[in-house]
Amino acid sequence: MTGFLYTTAILLLVLGVLVFVHELGHYWAAKYFGVWVHRFAIGIGNPIKSLTFQRGETEWAIAWLPIGGYVKMASREEDPAAGVLEGGPENAMVPPDRVFEAKPVWQRMVIILAGVTLNFLFAWLVFVGLAWKNGSASDPTTAVGRVNVAELPVGAEAAADIPIGVPITAVNGEPVAAWDEITAAMVHGSRDEVVLSFGGGQPDITLPLHRDALSERARVLQALSPAHAPVIGGVTPSSRAADAGLTNGDTIRAINGEPVQLWVEAVDRIQASPERELVLEVQRDGAVREVRVTPKAEPLSGDDTTTVGRIGAYNDRPVIYSDLSFWGAVEVGSQATWGASGTIFRTFRGLLTGRVDTGEVGGPIAIGQMAAAQARLGIESLLAFMALISVNLAVVNLLPIPVLDGGAFLILAAEGITRRPLPGKVREIITLIGLGLVVLLMVLAFSNDIGRLLGR
Repeated sequence: MTGFLYTTAILLLVLGVLVFVHELGHYWAAKYFGVWVHRFAIGIGNPIKSLTFQRGETEWAIAWLPIGGYVKMASREEDPAAGVLEGGPENAMVPPDRVFEAKPVWQRMVIILAGVTLNFLFAWLVFVGLAWKNGSASDPTTAVGRVNVAELPVGAEAAADIPIGVPITAVNGEPVAAWDEITAAMVHGSRDEVVLSFGGGQPDITLPLHRDALSERARVLQALSPAHAPVIGGVTPSSRAADAGLTNGDTIRAINGEPVQLWVEAVDRIQASPERELVLEVQRDGAVREVRVTPKAEPLSGDDTTTVGRIGAYNDRPVIYSDLSFWGAVEVGSQATWGASGTIFRTFRGLLTGRVDTGEVGGPIAIGQMAAAQARLGIESLLAFMALISVNLAVVNLLPIPVLDGGAFLILAAEGITRRPLPGKVREIITLIGLGLVVLLMVLAFSNDIGRLLGR
């Protein structure tokens, strides 16, 4: 299967499952309260006849446009915009007490919110399940081994003064005991700055980064490398490192006679020497020996074609693993769900305030590429990614935009307060405006995806 077909298949799988989960929430709630459901569809528009079957009063279908889905409930009035998206009007004779509008406002609110609720529940179950199965893993390193000053964003220049090899003891006053805790505190911090505290009497360093400047905070983390010892954790088969005889547990003491104290120092020197022989002084089983290896010339990454040297060895990270009880897994899964929700909400808030660049918005193509990458890492990585996208789908649907669940909920809230439904013409105008906003968001996402494919 070619890369394109593989990516497309994984994308359809991920979106299909998550859309099904979302619409299933609407369907279950509607049926529970006695609303007649004409159709349950994955995709938008008219059903594909060969992929449609009838069960009871409901038609189950795959629609022609493979984006989103819908549960078409019986209604007194056919919304023109929604009618096009949901395959046009239905002819079934529905008892008056089983149409959506016949139900109390609170029941209709529950039906509207049931989709996002099931998306959150799906993500929570995945995060809890993975935590219970795998336990917790943390890197106890808190000292910085290198600061890549060139990668620091504007406003974070003070990070260049982070003392190398000195432990970070707190972030914004909260004690940290692992690199994972440093990362979480910097990403999810609720203050409009990041204050790093250090041991050994070193002065604090303050980075004036707004809580919604998620990209800038991520770039700071990318510029920081933990102070890991230069110990090899393993080598890739048939790599230059394997051919030279390097193995798991080797400690690199020097390269070409220059001492090496941290893993990042070894990486820098190896990357700076493509196709040039290096002499590594390696300690193994208490003895020191010299190993000659020639790094292979490779591009730095898919986006950066700068040639660097690589030998095919990876670091032995000092990760601490521990089992979790069921309730411990519940706590970890809940934190993961809440953290993902907060990050996505702050992203949308940042888009509105201009703190997040609209160029960072991704669409189905970006989701497909990321999903395919996670699928190659294994089913657990793909499930974790699906949980994250499920939270994303829930938060997006909660936006106060008509045609989305959040907008429909606000309209029902207004109806509950005024004790009368909005006039049909007003609802039609609001729906068309909301549809226009959604289309604009989709155009932005697709244009960004295409731009990335073209290398812009």
